[in-house]
Amino acid sequence: MKGRDLVRRDTLRLALSALHNEEVAKRAPLEEEAVVQMLRRQAKSRRESIEAFAKVGRADLVAKERAELAVIEGYLPTQLDRDAIRAAAERAIARTGATRPVDQGKVMRALMADLRAKADGKLVADVVSELLARSGR
Repeated sequence: MKGRDLVRRDTLRLALSALHNEEVAKRAPLEEEAVVQMLRRQAKSRRESIEAFAKVGRADLVAKERAELAVIEGYLPTQLDRDAIRAAAERAIARTGATRPVDQGKVMRALMADLRAKADGKLVADVVSELLARSGR
């Protein structure tokens, strides 16, 4: 607030409000994992908004959402990059014996148990889908 960073201030206020609402709904303080999950939902919402605003040509709103996303991501644990996810997915595919795209659910269950807090589920699903599509040919 003293630095007059309005984007950071407003984004944190929204995040704290969402956190408070979840605590009220659960009638108890949230554990750290629940707070991280709430922040991930906030980040996902911003990403979806960025896509929607980009489709309709609202560059001003895209910039605003990107700035808010950057603030939220600053409070989230670091995420694995695509190469690290690919390596983990290849190990999970080998471990589960998956060979076709229809086996994606089996691979995802095994993989997300290890990567839940470390990687975005959509990105993991994309990588697994890509790997299984190649091996299924």
